[in-house]
Amino acid sequence: MNSIITIVFMAVIGALIGGVTNFIAIKMLFRPYKALYIGSWRLPFTPGLIPKRRDELSTQLGRTIVQHLLTPETFKKRFFNEDMRQRMEAWIYKQLKAYVFESPRTINDWLEIAGQKNIDVRIGLKLDELVDRQAMGLRDYIEGKTIGELLPENWKEETEQKMIHGVKYGIDQGSDYFASIEGRQTVKTFFDEFLESRGRFGHMLHSLLGESKPIVDRIQPEIIKFLNSPKTFELIITLAYGEWEKLQDRRADELLKEFDFDPALDAVKQYVHEIANVEGRMDRTLAETWPTGLEWTSANFIPLLTDFVFEQGEVKLEDALQKIDIQSMVKEQVDSLPLSRLEELVLGISQRELKMITALGFLLGGFIGIFQGLFSLAMNTM
Repeated sequence: MNSIITIVFMAVIGALIGGVTNFIAIKMLFRPYKALYIGSWRLPFTPGLIPKRRDELSTQLGRTIVQHLLTPETFKKRFFNEDMRQRMEAWIYKQLKAYVFESPRTINDWLEIAGQKNIDVRIGLKLDELVDRQAMGLRDYIEGKTIGELLPENWKEETEQKMIHGVKYGIDQGSDYFASIEGRQTVKTFFDEFLESRGRFGHMLHSLLGESKPIVDRIQPEIIKFLNSPKTFELIITLAYGEWEKLQDRRADELLKEFDFDPALDAVKQYVHEIANVEGRMDRTLAETWPTGLEWTSANFIPLLTDFVFEQGEVKLEDALQKIDIQSMVKEQVDSLPLSRLEELVLGISQRELKMITALGFLLGGFIGIFQGLFSLAMNTM
């Protein structure tokens, strides 16, 4: 009976020692918060482990967070992934649609918001300046050059071909005309006018010849014969080629001096203004001016803008994290946190485990007490 009491007593004592020891050890992680002194002598194990190593703990915690938790790669995976890209593109599309393409503001309104006024007048002046610059450039280009030098070779060949066809067509039309009643009447009219223009001699001839009909009957076939003659065709072609060669040898700038180009230049400017219709376009909304703008922007502009934002974000991310200095921020926050609050956080997170450690202390202490009791009884019986 005494042996059982001894074993139970030693088990209880061992359990108390193990459990209380673990409980005190856990408490000594935080308690006391400050060092305790007897006179000038500081009591051992004061303050607690965490208050004593608080600076090292905050420094190590900040370093761990920066190196292993909040790294640039972590932010990149979190913010620069495909899902975030799609969300950004959808957000940009929504903003453009709501505030730009569906806005009732005209282009003039947008420009006034941007601080730009009288843009239509300025664009008109730029268009006039462009026309003047093109005209001046043309004058500078042709200066000192002949028309033949300026014309492309294929144009020369085509012009010569058109000339042959034109002469042939003109002769055929002339022959058909003089063979017609109108042509016969024209010949008669020309003959009568010729006689009248000769004065008395013409009247005398008219009296001798009588009616002009027989003469016209003879002249008309001769005119048609003359027009259909190959030599007539060769003669006209030779004359045309001669004039064409002379035209090609002329300097283009000298030829242009014979014409007043100011009215033509003004007409070109007026035409450009009418085609551009700057004032009318400026008074329309962007959707009216550019009906397919939203679709084009969605397919071409938004992806490029998103790529640019992501690229710049990734480039500037590390610089931004360095400027933020997360490590120092964490350290400052941990250092500024009251020890009681810090203890509450740690114990709140690991309360169950710490209780298990205390219980394990009681259990191990009890087993050790039982073992010591059994060992003591064994030694006494020897």
